[in-house]
Amino acid sequence: MGKFVRVDMSTLKVITEQVPEKYRLLGGRGLTSNLVADEVDPLCHPLGPANKVVFAPGIVTGTAAPSSGRISVGAKSPLTGGIKESNAGTPFSQKLARLGIKALVFEGLPADPKKRYLLELTAGGERLVEAGDLAGKGLEDTFAWLARKYPGQAYAGVGPAGETGLSMAGVCFNDLENRPSRYSGRGGLGAVLGRKGIKAIVVDDSGGPGVPLSQPEIFAGGARKVAEALGQHGVTKPGGALNSYGTAVLINLLNEVGGLPTRNFSSGVFEGAGKISGETLAATIKKRGGKGLTGHRCHTGCPIGCSNVYPRPNGQEHASCVEYESDWALGANCGIDNLDHIAEMIRMCNDYGIDTIETGVTLGVAMEAGLAKFGDGNRAIELVKEIGRNTPLGRILGNGAAFTGRAFGVLRVPTVKGQGMPAYEPRSVKGIGVTFVTSPMGADHTAGYTIASEITGVGGKTDPLSPKDKVGLSRNFQVATAFIDASGYCLFIAFAIIDIPSGFVGVVETCNGVLGTAWTMDDVTRIGQEILRTEIAFNRKAGFSAADDRPPEFMRREKLPPHGSVFDISDKDLDEVLNF
Repeated sequence: MGKFVRVDMSTLKVITEQVPEKYRLLGGRGLTSNLVADEVDPLCHPLGPANKVVFAPGIVTGTAAPSSGRISVGAKSPLTGGIKESNAGTPFSQKLARLGIKALVFEGLPADPKKRYLLELTAGGERLVEAGDLAGKGLEDTFAWLARKYPGQAYAGVGPAGETGLSMAGVCFNDLENRPSRYSGRGGLGAVLGRKGIKAIVVDDSGGPGVPLSQPEIFAGGARKVAEALGQHGVTKPGGALNSYGTAVLINLLNEVGGLPTRNFSSGVFEGAGKISGETLAATIKKRGGKGLTGHRCHTGCPIGCSNVYPRPNGQEHASCVEYESDWALGANCGIDNLDHIAEMIRMCNDYGIDTIETGVTLGVAMEAGLAKFGDGNRAIELVKEIGRNTPLGRILGNGAAFTGRAFGVLRVPTVKGQGMPAYEPRSVKGIGVTFVTSPMGADHTAGYTIASEITGVGGKTDPLSPKDKVGLSRNFQVATAFIDASGYCLFIAFAIIDIPSGFVGVVETCNGVLGTAWTMDDVTRIGQEILRTEIAFNRKAGFSAADDRPPEFMRREKLPPHGSVFDISDKDLDEVLNF
């Protein structure tokens, strides 16, 4: 059944407790959102003592289920002011689950705000130790130090941005080679953890109990169905789109349909898209001697391998990972078509501990304000350095796009609930726009990835430009996604399990195999809706209203090239999306 580990930073005590019956069947996002809703005052200051940070592996994380190494991090967001869950794929999640830790909860604030702490988690117990030597260090140096002191273990931590409370700070995890490259990046959760004095967490699962299976045969059959679906689908199979080109394969696809936000969402087409596309990225890695650095895996047991390690011209490692979102945010959205400039900004973001999406959207707003010219990669790099140096300008930028827009009087600020929009233009791809606007998480593509249907045709092709039926499309994706986020599976399995329904049945069966339940596909909808209701209720108590489920004003009135389209989903329809 596992245990909860609570770390009270006000007393510096670590307490373990049995999992209450209420939470026994929850995992991942389902557990983080319920714990935050039950234990955090929605009106509290996000960086104050009343907020909590919850880490929760998914239901099947730590088992042999394929692509199931996800961890959810939850808290009240300093960026949105509402509830937030952000997840990552990493060995950390698998080791945490195999220690029998169902949830790790940080609460309170230390008496001395300047002190930094490291939490050690082992089968023999938990220990909170001072880590003053790591204070202010970037995550490259921090993870290198951790790897030397704790070889073979898994790590999480925050960079300088988290320590200083910047709202775009994320929580970083290691990949298989201990790079600080796997992020629960969105929503500023690194700032909440950093303000609690936590610099790093180390997990050693040696001698741990593992994840017990209540119904081993049902689990094995379900895992086999999931693996078969992933191995058959053109997007997820070995040698498929994600494995060959990574998520950046979407650069050309979105550009072709006029849905690639360019120069701070002023156009849907970027003339430099070919220079930063997934195809060019893979070719560049190969040319520079990066054998094996495409098709990279963020954790063991992932057959998709959508990650990469980008090398410098001399073949030495530069950055991991040049994902689609990072590539777009620091590329097309800033008018930059130089992969080396993009990779350098990704490396800096990883080191400082900041979200690449929010950073890129913020840079776009800053360029709109005249702090740099669109396309000037060198100046963009200097602006990111300002964040790392914690200068007054860096603190403005480091608190995100909405904050930066207010500081400089910018009208075109592409945010919802204070969070920067990801790499899909809502005026050209309207289903994902509905998700951005209505998700309790703020503008977040992972909350309901209608791109699967609108762009890649998974589950049946829908017209991205048409507003028709996009309410139902977004609703269905948001509900299913909430369940997947709770299960511990990677969201990218959706490509396969939507087109190959036996794979989705397998997902449910693996959850049953772990929990001893008898869930059916009907329970996917029930559980997904319950999670969303919990999140919506928290946000309402925090002061959110229907007015927060609206697009930026400029998207209603500014016609987007090349189609001349606007975001024309009515307020009435938006109010119906999550009205279960």
